[in-house]
Amino acid sequence: MPLPKQKIYTIDDIYKLPEGHRAELIDGHIYDMAPPNRRHQQILSFLHLEIGNYVRDNNGSCEVYPAPFAVFLNEDDSTYVEPDISVICDRNKLDDRGCNGAPDWIIEIVSPGSKRMDYYTKLSLYRSASVREYWIVDPLKQTIVVYDMEHDDGPVLHSFTDTITANIYGNLKIDFSKLPL
Repeated sequence: MPLPKQKIYTIDDIYKLPEGHRAELIDGHIYDMAPPNRRHQQILSFLHLEIGNYVRDNNGSCEVYPAPFAVFLNEDDSTYVEPDISVICDRNKLDDRGCNGAPDWIIEIVSPGSKRMDYYTKLSLYRSASVREYWIVDPLKQTIVVYDMEHDDGPVLHSFTDTITANIYGNLKIDFSKLPL
């Protein structure tokens, strides 16, 4: 007996979800997203401010977007993600819907339900889409894993006591010891 055929979803299906229902689409499969907790949002706010202030203070051309922000990694309609932080330096990739193509730098903050997705599925997805740099911030382990995919380096493990240099900038240093508790 043949196995039942799984439904393949598209970006249109994501946009048909009820208001407030957050989900991502990877290779035609929908993955529901749980609401972030307070610690997740503290880290997101801290990183968004650090990166945004750096870009502003250095008259940078990159734009920084916190989630929810739509990223359409591929030209097909089978993948839609909402990274916690997306840094896009090519403004031609931006339109009113979000980012079309790979952001230069993506940061994901691990939640209890997103570990496998952030450490494995998204790492592979972002690498194949040519994201230049990918950080995985894990509040429970108090670690940051940095992948410099532009130079095929990786991974480098840091702790919440370290100051980390963003590879795409070189002189942007984020001191995680200043992260609010």
